[in-house]
Amino acid sequence: MLEIKDLKVHFNVGTENLVKAVDGVSLNIPAGQTLGLVGESGSGKSTVSKAALRLLARTSGQIILDGKDITQLSGRALRPVRSSAQMVFQDPHSSLNPRMTIYRSVAEPLILHTKIRGRELRMRVSELLERVGLPAQFLYRFPHELSGGQKQRVCIARALALNPRFLVLDEPTSALDVSVQAQILEFLRELQRGRDDMASLFVSHDLAVVRFLCQHVAVMYLGKIVEEGPVEDIFTNPQHDYTKKLLNAVPLPEAGRHRKRSHIRESAQKGN
Repeated sequence: MLEIKDLKVHFNVGTENLVKAVDGVSLNIPAGQTLGLVGESGSGKSTVSKAALRLLARTSGQIILDGKDITQLSGRALRPVRSSAQMVFQDPHSSLNPRMTIYRSVAEPLILHTKIRGRELRMRVSELLERVGLPAQFLYRFPHELSGGQKQRVCIARALALNPRFLVLDEPTSALDVSVQAQILEFLRELQRGRDDMASLFVSHDLAVVRFLCQHVAVMYLGKIVEEGPVEDIFTNPQHDYTKKLLNAVPLPEAGRHRKRSHIRESAQKGN
């Protein structure tokens, strides 16, 4: 569904400084799969996700979405891409226009990309809100009347409005309470099960969430992919030193701390 080939995104800072935010990243996400992109803050995860949707200009590289090279597209030629690929941003509070009702926010992509109007539009928006666990009474509320978790559900409903083939989730639960995170993640897992034709890129620094939701994982460090593979393989037998450090940095319950840390050390010794 999505193939990224040798993507580079460089930024000029001042006259002589060049920041290589993404430096030669290649990814392949088939339909029906969710790839987790992990790494510390500043590693280039969000830059990759935005460049993949052409929200950021790339320095070089190729982006192929659903078999079509979208690298050079612009203007009107990008409109079909916007309807088939959507993004849920990290901060739900700034993702919604405070002057728009929830109905208007969710309806906007349908108004822009389809001919659905009137009663049919209202029914479609109501269905989308119901799908993410929000009753119809939320239709004419404003963002300031909703909690953080409810706002993120609205953002997910808006992203799903056009039945996208590719969905980017940029740390969609990092700004939410733990209990709300669990609800959102369970919904996203159910969404996976019901959409075999959709691929997802899940950007996160929370390794536990990635293990719960994703089938494959790619580890980023200083703008590069340093390790990639099936989730269980990466979590139980990491090969790269940076991946091992990431896993060692995850807080563990006391009962399992010694056993799991020992397992990682033993795996590292075998690798050496």
